[in-house]
Amino acid sequence: MDLFHRAIAAGSALQLLGDAKINEILNDTADALVSSKEAIIEANAADLARMSPSDPKYDRLQLTDDRLEDMADDMRQVATLPSPLGKLLGETVRPNGMTIRKITVPFGVIGIIYEARPNVSCDVFSLCLKSGNVCLLKGGSDAENSNRALTDIIRRILDKHGLNHDVCTLLPSGREATTALLNATGLVDLIIPRGSASLINYVRENARVPVIETGAGVCHTYFDRAGDRQKGRAIIHNAKTRRVSVCNALDCLIIHRERLADLPCICGRLSENNVIVYADADAFKALQGHYPDALLQASAPDSYGTEFLDYKMSVRTVASIEEALQHIARHGSKHSECIVSESPEAVRQFENQVDAACVYANVSTSFTDGAQFGFGAEIGISTQKMHARGPMALPELTTYKYIIEGNGQIRD
Repeated sequence: MDLFHRAIAAGSALQLLGDAKINEILNDTADALVSSKEAIIEANAADLARMSPSDPKYDRLQLTDDRLEDMADDMRQVATLPSPLGKLLGETVRPNGMTIRKITVPFGVIGIIYEARPNVSCDVFSLCLKSGNVCLLKGGSDAENSNRALTDIIRRILDKHGLNHDVCTLLPSGREATTALLNATGLVDLIIPRGSASLINYVRENARVPVIETGAGVCHTYFDRAGDRQKGRAIIHNAKTRRVSVCNALDCLIIHRERLADLPCICGRLSENNVIVYADADAFKALQGHYPDALLQASAPDSYGTEFLDYKMSVRTVASIEEALQHIARHGSKHSECIVSESPEAVRQFENQVDAACVYANVSTSFTDGAQFGFGAEIGISTQKMHARGPMALPELTTYKYIIEGNGQIRD
């Protein structure tokens, strides 16, 4: 595809930009997002009109004044961060006087495949520009108008600063472009999918280009026998209801059997948001009469290991922390897991034994976010273990190379 070759050509100019110029471009783009809010929201409304408000993706798709301000603020925050490029990771001097240095460099061309998340367009652009990478954006048809409006603004600012606007390219929304991107060996250096488990699985199974998985978030909170009831009540409500359509939202509450009497209090505020609770037999009995009948249902096997992306949550009763750990190991997605406990021993055991990118103790899983971690923004939450794990920001968008210098040394 010609767009790929144009992206490669545009990338060479990025290596000549100083960090001050990159920051200037990012700040100008942030200002343009704010000044163009009306046009962006109008384009977004055209996308929203094609989607039912009951669709879990609707909230992800929707852009508002506040969300656009947040997107601009995230871009400005990226501009304040130090460049991740040219960092010395290691240096050795060999006995023959040869010096070997290991330094950070961009990947080159990064393709992002994402669904109804137009904010990703801006996050990816800012992080890729700051890290010296070209970005190929492959958004879904659900957000076609929104993504086009945002990338048109980005490319206009790039033109203003004399930089080839092909460093940020929005690919066509059809499946043909996805297939071409997944098979662009030698043209694209890395692909990062952001979206549902089905999208991520499709990319992993069909890509011939290296992939970093930003996996689906099946997130648990374990309320331990030594848990603080008020902390648990606040954490559960926040993790479940803050934004149900995001990957760090709570899907399953695990509760120690000895604390079932506290379950009505812990789950009490969920009814304010009409959260449907799928409870096992013991939890159902504890909630019956204390939680609205219309919102309380018996759990089924598929109530566990499901990323609901909706006002729905399962509850599982366990007899020990070991049983909670087993449940998480079986049903979790290695994204974000939390324990609520005042026992230092239980907290340490949970932190040491849970296999996830982000493990929380007495903190809502809603903090799994690049901006909340102080990274400015994120390109995704990696649930794998190779190269990057957790919120991926500037350092994770670099690789490295070795620079070897000498004075005429030759090998025997």
